[in-house]
Amino acid sequence: MRYRLLGNTGLYVSELCLGTMTFGNKGFWEVMGGLKQPEVDLLVREAFEQGINFFDTANVYSLGESETLLGQAFKNIGLPRDEIVVATKSTGIMNESPNGRGQSRFHIYNEVDASLRRLQLDHIDLYQLHGFDPLTPIEESLSALNDLVRSGKIRYIGLCNMAAWQVMKALGVSRARHWSEFASVQAYYSIAGRDIEREVFPLVQDQKLGLMIWSPLAGGFLSGKYKRDQTAPAGARRTDFDFPPLNKDMAFNCLDAMEPVAQSHGVSVAQVALAWILSKQPVSSIIIGARRIEQLKDNLAASRLILSDAELKTLNEVSALSPEYPGWMIALQGQYRATPPEKK
Repeated sequence: MRYRLLGNTGLYVSELCLGTMTFGNKGFWEVMGGLKQPEVDLLVREAFEQGINFFDTANVYSLGESETLLGQAFKNIGLPRDEIVVATKSTGIMNESPNGRGQSRFHIYNEVDASLRRLQLDHIDLYQLHGFDPLTPIEESLSALNDLVRSGKIRYIGLCNMAAWQVMKALGVSRARHWSEFASVQAYYSIAGRDIEREVFPLVQDQKLGLMIWSPLAGGFLSGKYKRDQTAPAGARRTDFDFPPLNKDMAFNCLDAMEPVAQSHGVSVAQVALAWILSKQPVSSIIIGARRIEQLKDNLAASRLILSDAELKTLNEVSALSPEYPGWMIALQGQYRATPPEKK
């Protein structure tokens, strides 16, 4: 397992992070996995023994049950607190009361305390806003997060699923007030969904933010079990929850290109999809989730797979984004300044 710095911090995190959306079975979230404590303990132990030190959860996953199961797994296994990095989030709907969601100071404070109780921890290493709240002023949310960092309840702050301009605005507000700044961005990215390359990639590189990737297999579509012109296999997650949105024709083209690469290395298609993401410089860590120990072990092996330049070129070409304005104009005009002039 390799470790990468989380953005501009001094914190090293494993390049694969264990996601916990499959933990718990409350309500809608049972579709994701429905795992109970024995299965959770098995996955957490295997991940840690294989070098993962980074664990990502959220208050909304199974309405808190995911955090409870993860925290209990840490206790059951006896993982050393100073060797694990624990990330969680808030923003989503936790109850139907008027303040049971969002990013108000009221909600953030309540949810940090609730997450600490469920995780059985005295601090959270990375606390993330789980999306954009159109009602709460960003200044209120950032002020609350800054105070929580100062109090010691959280160490670093991050965000998920925001536009590049929203992230940059938040950084500007924090800098102007000398508050704690976002250290990381968590975003969807896969070989079949490269949208963040347009704006978010340049932002995290320019601002030296960490980049955490969720759903690197596009909701299981890139696992290798989906075939063109065939019905989805029984029990597949996308049968009940077809998410994230996907151009399936293009995704099948990616699968067609990945299969011979996988065969040449003697690995799964899923490993190729993960190794392709790990080749991207802005990425700090990929969040992998699993229902079964065999699935986890296969994903973990991606950390050892190095794709050749020729293989990366093929995969980059088959999955390339279509040109979009102003990107194509910026590239066109920028080429004139790409190399220094020479004196004749």
